Amino acid sequence: MNLNILLVAFVVCGLLGACQGGQLRKNFYRSTCPSAEEIVRNVTWNHVSSNPNLPAKLLRMHFHDCFVRGCDGSVLLNSTANNTAEKDAAPNLSLAGFNVIDDIKENLENKCPGIVSCADILALAARDSVSFQFKRSLWKVLTGRRDGTISRTREALINIPPPAFNFTQLKQRFASKNLTVHDLVVLSGSHTIGVGHCPTFSNRLYNFTGKGDQDPSLNATYAAFLKTKCPSLNDTTTSVEMDPGSSLKFDTGYYATLKQHKGLFQSDAALLTNKGAANIVQELGDNDKFFTEFAQSMVRMGAIEVLTGTSGEIRSKCWAVNSN
Repeated sequence: MNLNILLVAFVVCGLLGACQGGQLRKNFYRSTCPSAEEIVRNVTWNHVSSNPNLPAKLLRMHFHDCFVRGCDGSVLLNSTANNTAEKDAAPNLSLAGFNVIDDIKENLENKCPGIVSCADILALAARDSVSFQFKRSLWKVLTGRRDGTISRTREALINIPPPAFNFTQLKQRFASKNLTVHDLVVLSGSHTIGVGHCPTFSNRLYNFTGKGDQDPSLNATYAAFLKTKCPSLNDTTTSVEMDPGSSLKFDTGYYATLKQHKGLFQSDAALLTNKGAANIVQELGDNDKFFTEFAQSMVRMGAIEVLTGTSGEIRSKCWAVNSN
């Protein structure tokens, strides 16, 4: 590729805002919809007040959105007669909270029609839902994302890191999104809230290497407990807390659990197999350190391959592209 083509690519990228981070900024809707972020927070907090499981679900949805085509709201789109969307890919079948996003969108459309993107709504709702227990925002969300118009189940399968990944695979997948090992360990801390379903970890209990064995890196007492929850590889419905006894509280409990070799997923345990990552796990046991680092990593994740400027669109309904 010659220099002229590189320069053209750079200029086009700048104009379309499709590069890493694009043109996101603080208070993007200050003049076009001044109450946008307040509306998102109020609707989100109203839902979380009656469903304390929502923070984990909305945070996971945001993560799954950003890892496929960037943070463009593509995970929110429904499948159509001609296309199976990300939402219907295996890693996303257990996602929940779409009704909250739809409720927020409806409120925003009533106040400021055609202004606030679904991608921004999801990024803000993820932050606000986790922040509910603290009654203050835990991290800043830069806004100005536009909504994507493409959502393919195959791309979700290719891009979302599965719970059986080892450290090398995790590092490569995060690097492909311009995220570091530090981001990987910090963002894994989101497993301090929420649950995991038996099929995502039961191979560690019953068939780790294909010989009917147990993962030797898993705490034996914890493994015995998990076996009472998931009595066989055939259990596809039971769920288990990812941070035992503290799955509704956003804190540093995940790292304490991990150091006891009680990480639920293989991808959790993998963080201890690399010296650098294990050192970061040690550091993040400090509450202030974790909250500071998590806030920074969420900003970086929220900027993955965003659409800004005139790219994409502002959907009227978050579950469907606009009809031209």
